[in-house]
Amino acid sequence: MAQSARVRFRKQVRGFAFLWFGITVLMASAAFIAIYLSYGSLTGRPVNNQLRSVALPTETAVLNPTPTPSPTLAPDATEDAQAEVVAQATPVAQEVINPASIPTTRPIDVTAFELGTQVQVSYDRMGEWVNVARNQLDVRWVKMQVRWENMELADDQFDWFETDTFLPAAQAQGLRVLLSIVTAPDWSREPGVNLERHGPPADFREYVEFVTQIVERYPGMVHAIEVWNEQNLDREWTSTSGLSAANYVTLMRQTYAAVKAIDPGIIMVSGALSPTGVSDGVSAWDDFIYMDQMIEAGLLDVTDCVGAHHNGYNISPLLRWDQVPDDPTASFRGPFPDGNPHHSWSFRSTLETYVNKVRVAGGNQPLCVTEFGWASADSLAGVPEGLEFAFDNSIEEQAQYTVEALDLMSESGDVRLAFLWNLNYGPQAGWSPDNENVAYSLIAPEFIFRPAFDAARDWNRAYMGRTGLNN
Repeated sequence: MAQSARVRFRKQVRGFAFLWFGITVLMASAAFIAIYLSYGSLTGRPVNNQLRSVALPTETAVLNPTPTPSPTLAPDATEDAQAEVVAQATPVAQEVINPASIPTTRPIDVTAFELGTQVQVSYDRMGEWVNVARNQLDVRWVKMQVRWENMELADDQFDWFETDTFLPAAQAQGLRVLLSIVTAPDWSREPGVNLERHGPPADFREYVEFVTQIVERYPGMVHAIEVWNEQNLDREWTSTSGLSAANYVTLMRQTYAAVKAIDPGIIMVSGALSPTGVSDGVSAWDDFIYMDQMIEAGLLDVTDCVGAHHNGYNISPLLRWDQVPDDPTASFRGPFPDGNPHHSWSFRSTLETYVNKVRVAGGNQPLCVTEFGWASADSLAGVPEGLEFAFDNSIEEQAQYTVEALDLMSESGDVRLAFLWNLNYGPQAGWSPDNENVAYSLIAPEFIFRPAFDAARDWNRAYMGRTGLNN
């Protein structure tokens, strides 16, 4: 009798378990359908997963307009409102890439052209932004600017928050990363130097130590390093020794040797120069002259890739400097009152001349274009002084010029990497009219992807399909 009762009891338990399981599955299915339908209505995202527009409350969408990393939301926004704004702005993508699926070929051993984009560090939503880069813009590389002054506040006292946020998020999406490492902290600078301007440390070994600590802290997460940025400008390289290309090459040489001793697969990129018509040797050197000076100082012995920048004013990247047509309706035709053409206007002339200088000197290094893009003032409240040319570029022309530049670089065989400037400075800065980076952003107010976003994505998908680079 007792055994029979136990059998009946077990049958009752099993029956109850099956019933509860069925109820749980039914409730979970209903919840999934409800969330799916709500998500679609919140993001404005149609069936094909291409985000077109997101309506957001303006009082919580404004972020810190300073261009330095780690911006924060408006201080009066509630925690829930902050999370909602960023989550809607950067919707969860349809796929998370397993890092194990990344090709095992070292970046240094790849010769094909590849496209990336600069992604600004986000305070607490880094995963969503790299998700957009990988799964919606569909690039395989991202660039981060590492500001040394923000991370080593005193000698050997580090705050790794920014790289701890960015690099694991990029790795989780299977993205390769170029770090542009800049701006020495005040404690490391030369005695008596103007600390209101950025510049190198008094002892280059301090910079080298910082870079090597990053490489050792994040093994396998750093794939290329750009040593400094626009060092032909006084505002980036203020030093008691002036704008010395020889000094810069010394910094490059020491950093190159230290990084290669740890990870020889990392691509070492020389700091990209600023194309400028000013060449007084004090506030700036013309980039062509400074490139000659770097090569003479031995640059090509200590770099894998020659860095380049060009944010293309208001002319097509297919035009050389002496082919710019007269346009009386343009707001801008160069930095000079008489409007005389200058090579710094031209994306094509800049890149072709750099390559020629490297080849004449006996080098075979490709270019790494660590910033390129076209500014457009469309849908913006304004642009800072000096960016008036952005009024000449429609968002359609921004897209057209981007594709023309991609065609030019990929077909030349002389460019290894190129990074669109930029993905998300617009939303990160609340589309402030005072921020010089906003007009280049691929994301317009109301979190709308500009046509340049779609054009770059479509170009890159087609290119990777042709070349077999697609994962």
